[in-house]
Amino acid sequence: MNDPRGERPGSSEEDRALWKATYEETPYEELPWFDPGPNSAVEQAVGTGFFPPGAAVLDIGCGAGSNVLFLASKGFEAHGVDLSPGAIRAAQTRARTAALTIDVRQGDALALDFPDGRFGGLVDIGCFHTLPIPRRPDYAREAARVLRPGGGFVLSWVAREHEGERGPRHRPSLGEITEALEARFLFARTEFRPASGEGGPAVYHAWLTRRASPQPPRR
Repeated sequence: MNDPRGERPGSSEEDRALWKATYEETPYEELPWFDPGPNSAVEQAVGTGFFPPGAAVLDIGCGAGSNVLFLASKGFEAHGVDLSPGAIRAAQTRARTAALTIDVRQGDALALDFPDGRFGGLVDIGCFHTLPIPRRPDYAREAARVLRPGGGFVLSWVAREHEGERGPRHRPSLGEITEALEARFLFARTEFRPASGEGGPAVYHAWLTRRASPQPPRR
């Protein structure tokens, strides 16, 4: 049988099973990364006009939908994808409770089911740092493909500087993020936030824009 994704292979069956089980075994409110409100980097992006008003914005790895719900409440065309069907059900239930219209669906960051240039903005709060390191180029390709040139991209990940137990096994450095994304995105701003007293991990936030032309060669 032909793979409808063609030359865009998605996540492994093992990773799909892992994320499916995660939301089946633990209520989403008890997962360590769950926050009922939006991420502060997303709030800043909205407050500063980083995303065009009313733009279609996609949250990659949306989980239970907190950022998607926030974007919808601010008048954006809010979309989200997550590997876990349980995460999508949670986001849909929360949207009905809040009387908000969102589009969330089971989907794969490594093979996004959207046409080229579909979105004016992207959000990734904690998805990139869970990916296998060899798949980062696939992620970068897909994120750039669905984001129109000049579109804004808000990315947050647990920093290499975080030494606590909470967080992914691999914690990317700023250099690793740059290596993966700089060919397709301009870094408008980056910010390091140390671990909080409430047990939150040290994180980086980055605000990027999709390049409208290829990155210049080295000189």
